[in-house]
Amino acid sequence: MITEISGKIRDLRKEQDLTLKDLSEKTGLSVSFLSQVENGYSSLAITSLKKIAEALNVTMNYFFKTPEVHNFLVKTEEEKAFKIEGSNSEFIRISGDFTGRKIESLIIIIPPEQMHGNKSNHPGEEFVYVLEGALIVNLAGIDYLVKAGNSIQYPSTTDHSWINPLNQITKLLSITTPLIF
Repeated sequence: MITEISGKIRDLRKEQDLTLKDLSEKTGLSVSFLSQVENGYSSLAITSLKKIAEALNVTMNYFFKTPEVHNFLVKTEEEKAFKIEGSNSEFIRISGDFTGRKIESLIIIIPPEQMHGNKSNHPGEEFVYVLEGALIVNLAGIDYLVKAGNSIQYPSTTDHSWINPLNQITKLLSITTPLIF
C-alpha cells in the first residue's frame, strides 16, 4: 500500500513540475522526509498525507485504490485491507462510491489487547457495531464495554478512544461522518 502511495506522490509532484524543495515549502514537511516517503522508506501519518494532498491539489482519495463499485455494490473480492501509521489496526473500506456520499463505512480489526490509534476528537459522529470480540470505548473519561452484537453511537467531537481488552482480535463495523477517504 505504501509503495503505491509513494509512487503516486512522486508522479504527481513531477507532473506538476515541483521539486522536493517546492513540496516541502508547501507542506511544511522536510525535504529528507518527503524523499524517504517517495522512495518507500518512511511511512506516512494521515495528517502528513493530507498536507501533501492539499499541496498537490488532490483529495486523499487520489492516493488510495478504491474498490470497483458496480451499482453501489462493493464485493468481498474487491475489498483490500490496509494500515494507517499510528494504529496497529487493520482497515477494510466497504463504502460504495458516488457523488454526495456522506458516510464512511469500514471493517476494523483491532489486535488482541491493543489500543486503536490514539485518543482523539473530530467533527462528525461515529457508529460502531462489534462483529467479533469486544471493545472498550472511552467517551470523555467514561468506559463503555461493547460486546459482540452490541453497538454504540456518539458525536466524535467528544474525546474518545477504543481498546480491545481481549486476548483475541476484535472485529467491528465502523460508520463515520464526515468522509475519511
